[in-house]
Amino acid sequence: MSDRIFGLFGVLLAIGFALSALAIEESFLSDAVGPKAFPIIIAAVLGVSGAVIALRPDPEPVWPALGHLAEIAAAVVVMIFYAELLPVMGFVIATAVAATYLTWRLGSAPVEAILVGVGSSLGIYVIFHLVLGLSLARGPWGF
Repeated sequence: MSDRIFGLFGVLLAIGFALSALAIEESFLSDAVGPKAFPIIIAAVLGVSGAVIALRPDPEPVWPALGHLAEIAAAVVVMIFYAELLPVMGFVIATAVAATYLTWRLGSAPVEAILVGVGSSLGIYVIFHLVLGLSLARGPWGF
């Protein structure tokens, strides 16, 4: 029963996310894709995933222990801080910090986590900003 509740929650969250994405106002200076496309894609993936979980539940689900739930909660807090600090710190720095923390918590050694976080941040910046020409949040150093 808990899988069905979790899946239904995912579907409802996806609907709310999609409605919020549709409310985004587009500027005449927006990217070719527009600001609504990515959130709608995320909402669609979340909605389909939630529906699959609700319609095909695990017969005997095993939920994580309290310690693992705390790790998941910490990751959610990091992502909330990431969203809040993105306009202030800029894409490259905020993404490097968030990716470093999440990589570390997934089991990498601290030095490896830093290298993966910084490398991921710079790689995504190069692909999305320099190659595809999408605008990303600028930080205090202009990138």
